[in-house]
Amino acid sequence: MDMFSQFPIFRSTYATMTRTEKRIAEYIATHNKTIINETISDLALHTNSSEITISRFCKKLGFSGLQSLKIALAADIATAEDTTYHTIRPDDTTDIVAARIFQNIMDGLQDTLKILDFSAIDRAADVLITARQILVFGFGNSATVCKDIETRFLRFGFLVHSYNDSHMQGTTGTLAKKGDVIIAVSHKGATRELLENIKVAKKAGVTIIGITSYVHSPLAELSDIVLSGMGREVHFCSEAVSSRLIHMAITDVLYMRIAMKQPDVYEENMTKMRAVIAQKRLPKA
Repeated sequence: MDMFSQFPIFRSTYATMTRTEKRIAEYIATHNKTIINETISDLALHTNSSEITISRFCKKLGFSGLQSLKIALAADIATAEDTTYHTIRPDDTTDIVAARIFQNIMDGLQDTLKILDFSAIDRAADVLITARQILVFGFGNSATVCKDIETRFLRFGFLVHSYNDSHMQGTTGTLAKKGDVIIAVSHKGATRELLENIKVAKKAGVTIIGITSYVHSPLAELSDIVLSGMGREVHFCSEAVSSRLIHMAITDVLYMRIAMKQPDVYEENMTKMRAVIAQKRLPKA
């Protein structure tokens, strides 16, 4: 069982923690029942660190201090379920596989709701509304999220294109200008080609919006705005199935916030779109 299964913030940041920070996170996860009663001095002693290190650790995770971190931990523990339920085994029947995958997705959405930066959503919406053009970059599973963004954001009348080819990303990134926006989607946020293409565009003054599962990933570090979501992946396969759907859910929230910020434009465009699509349907019998 993953020791961080109950704590989405630890799971999304652990890979980029320092050795001392990992030791603190591991101690908290394995002593989650008693940590609630410990002081910052106790925690520093038990993790062979200093009080200032504990304080910095809490702030790095987005908390004002140890007390606010403990409140979040208590909430996670109270709502946690047995994560072994979500592991798919070779002899599982189809109904069990379906139940576990669906549960993983639901848990991932709840995890994401706890760590999603809502102010970042609004900042991203404002940037996209005023963008000259929007380029959407991603590979593999993330490319399906990129195509979904392109399809949906066209409804706002945006000039938006998605690219899952490294050469096309590099070409469009090189030609992009200040006022353009790149939405980069990557589960781990560490794909070398994607990062290189983003760096080229960033030098030209392009605004980067990163959608990733790891808030301290290289992609997050390069991005001007980070939208992070965490999926609980099954252990039977390596594909990030849950994360793909969770990243789509994040873009759905972003889509809705854009629609709410310009309701007249949205309604007018939707009316035009529905009229055109209605003409392509077969007449009712």
